[in-house]
Amino acid sequence: MHFGADYYPEHWVYPYAGTPEEPESRWETDAQMMAAAGVNVVRMGEFSWGISEPEEGKYDFSWLKRAMDLMAKHEIQVVIGTPTAAPPLWLTKKHPEILPIDERGTKRHPGTRRAYCMNSDVYWDYSRRIVKAMATALGGHEQLIAWQIDNGIGAHDTEVSFNEESRRDWIAWLKAKYETLDRLNEMMGLRFWGQCVRDWTEVPIPLVAPTVHNPALVTDWRRFCSDTCVAYVRMQADLLRELTPAIPVTTNVRVPDHKFDHFDMAETVDFVSVISNAAIHARSAENACEIDMLRSLKKEGIRTPDGDQGFWVIEQKAAQVNWQDVNSLVRPGVVRLFTYQLISRGASGVLYFPWRQPRIGSEKFYGGVLSHDGSNRSRAYKEICQVGEEIKSLAPILKGSRVVADVCILTSNDNEWTLRQPMQPNRHFSQKEHVQLFYNAFHDGNISVDFARPTDDLSKYKLVIAPSLHLLAGGEADLLKIYVHNGGTLVGTFNTGLVDEHGIAPDTGYPHDLTDVFGLEVMEFDPLPPNEENHLTFKGAFPTSHMHPARLWCDLIEPGECQVLATYSKDFYAGRPAVTMNTFGLGTAVYLGTMSHQFFYHDLIVWLRQRCNLFPILKVPESIEVSLRQKDDVQVYFLLNHHASSVRIQFYKPMHDYLSGAILSGSYDLPPHGVLVIDEHQAKTEA
Repeated sequence: MHFGADYYPEHWVYPYAGTPEEPESRWETDAQMMAAAGVNVVRMGEFSWGISEPEEGKYDFSWLKRAMDLMAKHEIQVVIGTPTAAPPLWLTKKHPEILPIDERGTKRHPGTRRAYCMNSDVYWDYSRRIVKAMATALGGHEQLIAWQIDNGIGAHDTEVSFNEESRRDWIAWLKAKYETLDRLNEMMGLRFWGQCVRDWTEVPIPLVAPTVHNPALVTDWRRFCSDTCVAYVRMQADLLRELTPAIPVTTNVRVPDHKFDHFDMAETVDFVSVISNAAIHARSAENACEIDMLRSLKKEGIRTPDGDQGFWVIEQKAAQVNWQDVNSLVRPGVVRLFTYQLISRGASGVLYFPWRQPRIGSEKFYGGVLSHDGSNRSRAYKEICQVGEEIKSLAPILKGSRVVADVCILTSNDNEWTLRQPMQPNRHFSQKEHVQLFYNAFHDGNISVDFARPTDDLSKYKLVIAPSLHLLAGGEADLLKIYVHNGGTLVGTFNTGLVDEHGIAPDTGYPHDLTDVFGLEVMEFDPLPPNEENHLTFKGAFPTSHMHPARLWCDLIEPGECQVLATYSKDFYAGRPAVTMNTFGLGTAVYLGTMSHQFFYHDLIVWLRQRCNLFPILKVPESIEVSLRQKDDVQVYFLLNHHASSVRIQFYKPMHDYLSGAILSGSYDLPPHGVLVIDEHQAKTEA
């Protein structure tokens, strides 16, 4: 398993470290401290363009090679980041046309990272040159195990730019999709407000206007911008594979901040690397949800440096960040705890960001493994040393293991982009909150979850959750029908199938193309303000632990063949169905016509668990998070205590604890922020 840090050797030269006689002498100290902490990999170079090419065409990678040579001395491998995230000042001075233009038509200025438009041919050309030069200079180094392409593609709202070259590529993209102007006008519904186009150059890009743009046009613009991001990464990936075919490529992504299709991006690289803010999130379930989303991006064709099937966390926070209103310290044990949460959910590489708190630049108060003094006295360093020692012992058993899930939650970028537009039925509705309600119930019930697109192969899942697929393409609906018809259980919800892939509302009833699957039709829907609620009355087939409200949205359902599980209790639609179940082919489709509170989703999952033969990973107190990685006949369980007080666990079978080597049986108090990594199989052979 790879365990390491993000290192910036260019920060640690004289006068910030070292001496006038030996300006790079600090590097040796850093490498020694890394090796002592169990670090076996570092990432370097991703913001170094202006240093590696200080003048156009004059390349100098010798400093990076010296840093890599030093890492080799201490048996530390290296991931090199292509430096295209931060164009040098000489480039923006010579070619100011590469600078991005925002939605107000204002040019964004140089002097920082991400100051470029991804549709610029000039920037593509210079990017190819620096990547080729870097790969030629460093690609044969024995310590190089992977390339990271760029850094944080799309950060700072740079997924989109409104330059003339963007307009040119936008028109070409539309021509490829629609072929004719008549079809474009028809599919986008541009007859609305009389905005039909008669020439390709008339097609707007959604700059700030007096009121909202056509939603179909905006969704297509988001698709185009996503394709641009992916194409830019693919360009670099293809070049690197040509020059260094044995070295896998990746790029670092974060969900859900960056507004491109993460599944498309994952297809472009050999393995997924993610940016995790886990140590600063309050709720373990929110962290876990994000991790599972990221793990799910690439399920096949994975090629990591060590041949494992997992994903990498190439930036895990080592201490406090610097971009919140209040950047509180991360409490003792929390970085270790969240490191294990990442590993427990499939990570096969974890690198902490950054190795040392920088003395210069905008991240001076961004906590690192080392603080400003660079000594081994920092609390973070001691904690990382502990984790590094533990990882050494765990690596052999985790090698080749993976997370296996019987449940899947569907997500769709097209749907997300549509829901984020104005003029929605209820602006208080949050798709993120909706998904999290389902996820929390699975998480608290210790049931593993994958995420997938509606177009993915769903046949391996016993249960599929499809929350508020407002935009649902006809092909996606057909695939859901096939899944249910072949024996799957599908849970759909309100705000589903209100428009097709072109943003056109159906005239055949809601949810479009799925009324037969659910055995009902939604005749109307009643959005509710946050301070109003209806209530649900349940039939005997659905056990409940609480009174459950109906909030934010109430579908008025006309039942067909479906069975009614719950009805509304008040307003003019009192007694109308709110929750239904329908048999379709060999499977079952459940429909939730409203949004409720968290207790409802816990009850729902208990009921679905029984119907779908889903089993919790382990039976432990609700306050303990459980994850499972498995291979062959070995099952490795992770028990995490996210609380600041100890929690008592009762083991009814002997369990082997990998971290202490002890056999656990009977009562065990898991300490605050404590971690157990246990294996029942080993316990049977050793007890």
